[in-house]
Amino acid sequence: MKDRTALSAIFVACVIWGTTVALSKVTLTWLDPSWLAVLRFGLAVPLLALVARRELRAALTPTVVAAGVLGYGVSMLLQNEGVEHTSVAHAAIIVGALPAVIAVLSLVLRRGRPTRLAWLGYVVGGLGIALVAGGKGGGAAVNGDLLMLISVVGTGFFMMMQPAALRGRNVTAVTAVEFLAGALTSLPFAVIGHGAPEVPAHAGPVIAFVVLALVCTALPFWLFAYGQARVAPALAGGLANIEPLVGAMLGWIAFGDPAGAAQLLGAVIVMVGIVLATVHGTTLLAWWEAGMARLRPAAAASPGGASRRRAEAQAAADYVSDRYPHQLPDAATTEPVVSASRTALKAGAL
Repeated sequence: MKDRTALSAIFVACVIWGTTVALSKVTLTWLDPSWLAVLRFGLAVPLLALVARRELRAALTPTVVAAGVLGYGVSMLLQNEGVEHTSVAHAAIIVGALPAVIAVLSLVLRRGRPTRLAWLGYVVGGLGIALVAGGKGGGAAVNGDLLMLISVVGTGFFMMMQPAALRGRNVTAVTAVEFLAGALTSLPFAVIGHGAPEVPAHAGPVIAFVVLALVCTALPFWLFAYGQARVAPALAGGLANIEPLVGAMLGWIAFGDPAGAAQLLGAVIVMVGIVLATVHGTTLLAWWEAGMARLRPAAAASPGGASRRRAEAQAAADYVSDRYPHQLPDAATTEPVVSASRTALKAGAL
């Protein structure tokens, strides 16, 4: 149940983040990308700090500050600059690669082992994002794409750092410290590169910015941090494809972006990829791996069948218990399978 609550928090966070592209476009008519990064996170800091004022001292550690510098400073600054210099289509495709980036980093850094179905989900989700973004490639540039790609890789490393930053600390306090570190990281680039922000010509960009900073920043980042403290990075990353999908749908509805059959099909494919990469994929694979040896009565009658079944049951039990605890929506789903396999092995029934 706790894992399901964490996944729900991450899902809601990604849905809210999907609205940030439209709000950022309106805000960027007033602020440049670096000032947007500074003020977006800077405005959210006092609210979060007030809520977690008693826990701030414990959250003020080098690990938390470093995570904030990378995730909310460098990565967000690069993302804002990249969006300004590339097309919506290219940006969506590159952001949609985040789950695969996280999966690769999880393997390299030994922070988890994505399942075969999870890998399939990443590929399927990426193809869906490509279809959703198709047909809107005007204004793309290589330098903008490169900035977006570096930003996505930086975000992947940030997600690898988050579990350690959050361990034993208040989620709200950690988020406040990280936001402050990110805002201070972007501040020199804003002041030196662009000077003071101009007075807005009308209220529209200001309203969009306030909604972006409070509703689409403080709340979803807190929800995402809450979820990350309870599930593996690869599983959290599996839900990231919902963000560009929501952004594209908002463009279709609110901004009149073209939406043909390919885009609608892509939206469905993205949802299938998310399911494969998160809940049902890991659960079904765990049940299959753990129960396969017990569903082969004919194998036991053949020469060497008992030995093979014993090895398969042991491998299945080890596979589920060692690889899945941080990826399943409910660890109790496979616990009976693991226990039954090991009990049978000890009794000599397999």
